Amino acid sequence: MNLKKIILGVCLSLSVSQAAIAQRVELDRVVATVNNGVILKSEVDVLVARVKKNADEQGTELPSEETLRVQAIDRLVDKEIMMQLAGRMGLEISDAQLDQTLTNIAQEQGGTLADLRKTIELSGESYASYREDIRREITTGQVMRANVDRRIYVSPQEIDNLIKIMETQGGNNEEYDIGHILIKVPAKATADEIQAERDRADNVLKLLNKGEDFRRIAIASSSGAKALDGGQLGWMGINDMPTLFAEAVKGKKKGEVIGPLRSGAGFHIIKIQDIRGQQLVETTEVRSRHILIKPSIILSEEKAKTMLEGFLKDLREGKADFAELAKKHSEDPGSALKGGEYDWTDPNTYVPAFRDTLASLEKGQISEPFRTTYGWHIVQLLDKRTADKTEIAKRNRAHGILFNRKFKEESFKWQNEMREQAHVEVLPADK
Repeated sequence: MNLKKIILGVCLSLSVSQAAIAQRVELDRVVATVNNGVILKSEVDVLVARVKKNADEQGTELPSEETLRVQAIDRLVDKEIMMQLAGRMGLEISDAQLDQTLTNIAQEQGGTLADLRKTIELSGESYASYREDIRREITTGQVMRANVDRRIYVSPQEIDNLIKIMETQGGNNEEYDIGHILIKVPAKATADEIQAERDRADNVLKLLNKGEDFRRIAIASSSGAKALDGGQLGWMGINDMPTLFAEAVKGKKKGEVIGPLRSGAGFHIIKIQDIRGQQLVETTEVRSRHILIKPSIILSEEKAKTMLEGFLKDLREGKADFAELAKKHSEDPGSALKGGEYDWTDPNTYVPAFRDTLASLEKGQISEPFRTTYGWHIVQLLDKRTADKTEIAKRNRAHGILFNRKFKEESFKWQNEMREQAHVEVLPADK
């Protein structure tokens, strides 16, 4: 039985004593409501404990317990909104899809699924809870992509302009390790409210300029997606950053704190934590084709896999044509009409299971059926080459940079819109 339903239930069995009811309330309670859903104290406890553990490992000083819990509730509210939207969209992550993702995580860490489980349990966390956290992460990621992708348009003119900028920069291959703090401003804020948030941003900047620890201040003050991670955005090149950040870091040195920078989301403060010369490596590109079958209420996981095994048998015996099978059966709208074919692509842009399967194939070889977050696939490696500087390669790279930049900016706007449309109530701590 769902714990949240138990807590929200109006009536309890008459056989339950008042003492037992009091104990349940003490052990777990509702700390916030989100539309028709709730956030439980136990969920906040788990997230706060995780942040403390990470901070201890990194030697990061944390803000007060109260501030940590406020930030944790805020993050859980955002996740609950996303999960409710997933429910309205009918989006569910199957156990098979979840297992495949967990297997990929384990492999990226150089181990097996059993190794991953052991590591989680040794850390003191419940593997079952970790598993459900990953399911929610996959779900919210798919909800985000489904709603934000369609809001993004990259024009040919934008691509042309970026290519010119990249050619002008020439050998400028620096990367920046960026820390980020966002002081959020509501979409319909009054002039007084905007000024109040500006003053708050100025105060944060003063603390940082006095030498206060950036991660601690970010955890305490930021409304950004990486707040509980100390505001760490990681390494990125100029062309990978939001335009606002890219213009601000030009000519700046390691250790400089920049801001407040105003955007539609609020006031941003960024710190250049380190600078390095970008390591240039030759990129291998692949040309491939695949057939995707998506499990559904009508088509089970096993039937989807069996269907592809039948295709594979016919292909190997020369009884079927890959392109024709893809056109007829593949559920990837972007490639089905082209016989399942993808043009020259950096395999690192694919999801891990697809990328790794391609890496294991010889030219012309077709894989066994495998599972990704999208469904069941078979893929054939058509060709492989070292990336060159053809016009197509330049345009693809420019498009990818622009799309990713816009996705970061647009996803934050969209999340703010969803938050403002939701009915959220954080309950007093003494309730």
